[in-house]
Amino acid sequence: MTSDLQALVNQINTRLDTLEYGKEPAELYDPIQYIMSLGGKRLRPVLVLLSYGLFKDDYEKILDPAIAVEVFHNFTLMHDDIMDEAPLRRGKQTVHEKWNESTAILSGDVMLVQAYELLLETEADLRAIIKDFNATAAGVCEGQQLDMNFESLPTVSEAEYINMIRLKTAVLLGYSLKLGAILAGRSTGEANDLYEFGVDIGIGFQLKDDLLDVYADQAKFGKQVGGDIISNKKTFLLLKALELANPEQKAELQSWINKVHFNPSDKVEAVKAIYAQLGIRELTRSKMQEYYDKGFAALHHLDLPQERKQPLIDFTNYLINREK
Repeated sequence: MTSDLQALVNQINTRLDTLEYGKEPAELYDPIQYIMSLGGKRLRPVLVLLSYGLFKDDYEKILDPAIAVEVFHNFTLMHDDIMDEAPLRRGKQTVHEKWNESTAILSGDVMLVQAYELLLETEADLRAIIKDFNATAAGVCEGQQLDMNFESLPTVSEAEYINMIRLKTAVLLGYSLKLGAILAGRSTGEANDLYEFGVDIGIGFQLKDDLLDVYADQAKFGKQVGGDIISNKKTFLLLKALELANPEQKAELQSWINKVHFNPSDKVEAVKAIYAQLGIRELTRSKMQEYYDKGFAALHHLDLPQERKQPLIDFTNYLINREK
């Protein structure tokens, strides 16, 4: 990450450190401070600021609306962790483990309210901002429900999977970029181009996550490589393998999926061997590139000097090329 991008992250973190969600009862507000202190890339508010920065330089005045997207994102993580029964978030206890499920639900609800409060801190088109935010929030919930539905299905199609990750992950990235344009007072066309850029790049990012889970360097990845294979998670890689496998390969894949007792490293290596036979790694990279190319095409629609676009392009390339 460049020093300029790191400076944006630092400003976001500084504002988050001073944000007051409420004081009493402490059991309601302490969990919010806790989850917001766990860090993260701050990808979404950075995208708001970079989008705004395409058109204007005084991005400090839109810090609060930008941070609203980060508060909303962490609200979804808090509730997702309950649904997933996850014990850890960024290496620390999840809120429902540290407190309890009821507290995590209620604190998450307050975070959603706080996101609306932060979005109000603007003189831009508030109706457009809230309508788009509502549609995005509903989309994220739809994506999460589809992801849960997939757990009980033997397989899903590529199109169904892409739609799920578009809703669960990508639409919030698109909204972040569209929000920056609206806050800068730009046209609907420009805002929509940035939205499409964000959605397509977001789909590519999620496919990259699927790929990294199987092929990342363990020393750089920060969590167990092959975790998705071990847990039978329906990623693009597994779904594509089930689609393309011959009867023998499909039977072997299904055997590993059905096993209750197994050596995790044996399962990872066996499934990776089938992926190699089918060229799954290359197919995933190709699909990622398809969405990256589509996204950058939308960005190129914007009639702006290259030097204005460069910080956003640099940040996107940094995320595309990440190894963890």
